[in-house]
Amino acid sequence: MKGGCRFMTKYKSYRRKKLQPGRAPVPKISDADYGKPATKGDPVKILPRQNKQSSIVPRETIAGNSLMLVIAIMSFLLCITFGAVSLVSDTASAWQNDIAREVTIQIRPVDGVNMTEALERAQTIASGKPGIDSVTIISDDETARLLEPWLGAGLSLEELPIPRLLSVKLKTGKRPDFDELRRELTESVPGASLDDHQAWAGRLTRMAGATVIIGVAIMLLVMAATVLTVIFATKGAMSGNRHVVEVLHFVGADDKYIADQFQRHFLLLGLKGGAVGGLIATLGFLIIGYWTGQNSATPEGDQMTALFGTFSVGTTGYSGVIVIVILIAFLTAYTSRATVRRQISALEQN
Repeated sequence: MKGGCRFMTKYKSYRRKKLQPGRAPVPKISDADYGKPATKGDPVKILPRQNKQSSIVPRETIAGNSLMLVIAIMSFLLCITFGAVSLVSDTASAWQNDIAREVTIQIRPVDGVNMTEALERAQTIASGKPGIDSVTIISDDETARLLEPWLGAGLSLEELPIPRLLSVKLKTGKRPDFDELRRELTESVPGASLDDHQAWAGRLTRMAGATVIIGVAIMLLVMAATVLTVIFATKGAMSGNRHVVEVLHFVGADDKYIADQFQRHFLLLGLKGGAVGGLIATLGFLIIGYWTGQNSATPEGDQMTALFGTFSVGTTGYSGVIVIVILIAFLTAYTSRATVRRQISALEQN
């Protein structure tokens, strides 16, 4: 032990001085120099070539397996968050498109007014306005189906004062005069009102925007946590192999060679962990999409589809999963390499 400490002390002093009178500088050892015989006058003896499969970083350790599990969890959270953000964004766009193409006429029950005649009169008034493509009366069965999630099955519309609806489809590129239509309906049909959904849609769109911002913030936090985890893992790996790293560094091994060993190790961990997390997230998307497809014929499924779409992330979501896996691997490798470089720089200053 005393001899080893004396050896390290000599090389630390030698590396600080860089040059000594009458001696050549210490050459750097690159990967191509391994296995070449030492020439006369070399200040250090070249190490024999190592097996290409060997590495200064342990391949299978408890810390490495734990890091891969953490990366898989982070990747899963990133993919799930991206899928949710993509789903909300697509749903908000669908809401905007639906609002631009459809409005609703509502007729409340009024004593002494025949509901069937009131519906037909409102349909006639709205159909004659420019910019309106078609006007459809929502039937009793369709109305009962819409109310079934809240009021239950077997609902009798005649026994309850439930408003009736007409769906008004608008022509593309043309917007009718809603103020005039609203005034005429109010004067001609008792209990009639026109809803263009602007206030309701505005609140939903703002909520969707806030959800997207929160999702992006969560993704940034998860990525920051991944970076910190890799930094601590890299420092732990260097501490566990400190003597090997110091000897390689002080006998002239390139910093790039040492950093490449860690980068390759953590790149593989990042790829494995990211792929596992992305695969689990993809299976989750497929299962949720299948479940919503099976329940689309129920009233609850219709309401969920109207609010959130089909829960299918689409091509954008699955492409995002692939991008996230690659990003996780790159982020892991780059963070490890930068950490090793900083540690070696600190080693040179000591």
